[in-house]
Amino acid sequence: MSKPVPKPIAPSELLELARGVIKADRFPVLATVEGSQPRVRPVSPVRTDGFTVFVANLRCYHKTAEIAANPRVELCYMDDGHNQVRLTGVAEIVTERPLLEEIWNANPLMRQFLGSLDNPQLIVYRIRPVQVRYMQEWALEYHEVLLS
Repeated sequence: MSKPVPKPIAPSELLELARGVIKADRFPVLATVEGSQPRVRPVSPVRTDGFTVFVANLRCYHKTAEIAANPRVELCYMDDGHNQVRLTGVAEIVTERPLLEEIWNANPLMRQFLGSLDNPQLIVYRIRPVQVRYMQEWALEYHEVLLS
């Protein structure tokens, strides 16, 4: 039995489908590397601008050292229909005070648990995408999402 040929998806439709999956998944999985060992954990992004994702972190967490040693990361999102988005990117520490204030003011849980934007444990990472791929409900084929 031959494999069915998947229906082509227009680039603009792929863009919207991928954005929908990202919006639907509140806890994507973040992959980092510790030495030669991959590490994954769910995260809760504190802001998403298009495909640029911001993740809050504490300096004492293991992923801090992992990202410092290797800032190449991947986020995997999945919606209730099992559609996936894999966002491969580079994590960098956000240092722009106005942006940090916007993120802080928009996230009551951060304020509740950390007390102050100047808490020395707080790090906010900006994950800049270098590749975004979309897969529709276990189709076993990823579609490249154009970023520009």
